[in-house]
Amino acid sequence: MTAMNSPTTHQLQTERQASGTASTSTTARQRLAASESEAEAEQDPEASSATTTVSALLSDDRLVVSVAEAGQLLGVSRAFAYELAARGELPTIRLGRRVVVPKVALLAMVGIS
Repeated sequence: MTAMNSPTTHQLQTERQASGTASTSTTARQRLAASESEAEAEQDPEASSATTTVSALLSDDRLVVSVAEAGQLLGVSRAFAYELAARGELPTIRLGRRVVVPKVALLAMVGIS
């Protein structure tokens, strides 16, 4: 997901061919490297936010998490988490109409004590 105003590789190659100078070529390479690092930076916040979410879910005082949150912690979709719960592969308890996953059981399931 590149930014709309960042130059494409084709634009940089065209610019380099048009000018023919080493300084422009270096500048084009620098802009290409900058646009690539921007693209990487756009992906890293998602990964770091997922890590932040996992650590926040595990560090808070709640004893249970929702099935959707358990799925997020396991790295599966919400729908698949509910499917695992329905099959009994994801340990759940029922609190009235609400289905939740005990953190202790979730951690034991993945081998963390």
